[in-house]
Amino acid sequence: MTDAGARVGAVTSAVARQVRELRAARGWSFEELAGRSGVSKGMLVQIEGARTNPSVGTLCRVADAFGVNIARLLEPVEESTVRVSRAGDAPVMWRGEHGGTARLLSGLGEPDLVELWDWRLEPGEAHHSPDHPRGTREVLHVLAGTVTVTVDGVDHEVRAGETVEFHADREHGYRAAGDEPARLVMVAVTPSGEWDRRTRSRGPRPS
Repeated sequence: MTDAGARVGAVTSAVARQVRELRAARGWSFEELAGRSGVSKGMLVQIEGARTNPSVGTLCRVADAFGVNIARLLEPVEESTVRVSRAGDAPVMWRGEHGGTARLLSGLGEPDLVELWDWRLEPGEAHHSPDHPRGTREVLHVLAGTVTVTVDGVDHEVRAGETVEFHADREHGYRAAGDEPARLVMVAVTPSGEWDRRTRSRGPRPS
C-alpha cells in the first residue's frame, strides 16, 4: 500500500471509530443520526464499517449533528497543551478533478468549533458547499490567484492578498477564476451544540 493509501485508510478507520463511539454515547440509532444529519442510514452504516471514504460534505453533516468539528471525527482528542502538525500529515478532505485539494490543517472543539483549511484550486475547479448550521461564519484569505466566492447566488471576486468574511449558514462555494491556480486558507467557526437538520435547531453540547 502506498503512503497516500495508508493515510486514507487511517482516516477512514478513525472516522468509523469516532462516529460509532459518538453515536453509542448518545444512545442514537442509525435512524436517529440519519434524521439529524440528513445522511442516509445506508451511508452511515458504510461509514461505521470503514467501508467508504465519505465526502467532506457528508462529514460536515455528521459532525454538525454531533456538535463537533470534522477534526474530532478524524482522531482522538489529545490532552497535550501544545501540538505541532506537519503539513504533509494534514488529511486531504477534497480533491478536484484537475488536482486541486482541500486539507484540514487543524480544528478546535470549544467553546466554538473552529477549523483551519488549506485550499488549492486548479483552473476550472470549483467546490459547492451546502448550508452549515445557523451562525456559522467563514473567513477566506487568498494567497495566490483569484477566487470567486459565491454566497446566496451572488459572486464575489477575491484576489491574492484579499480576505473575505461571510455567513456560511446558506449555500456557498468557491472556484478558481482565470487561468492561474488559486490557493487560500480558510477558517470556519460554528457555534457549539448538536444540530438537527429536521428542525433546523441546535441542542446543547453533551456534558
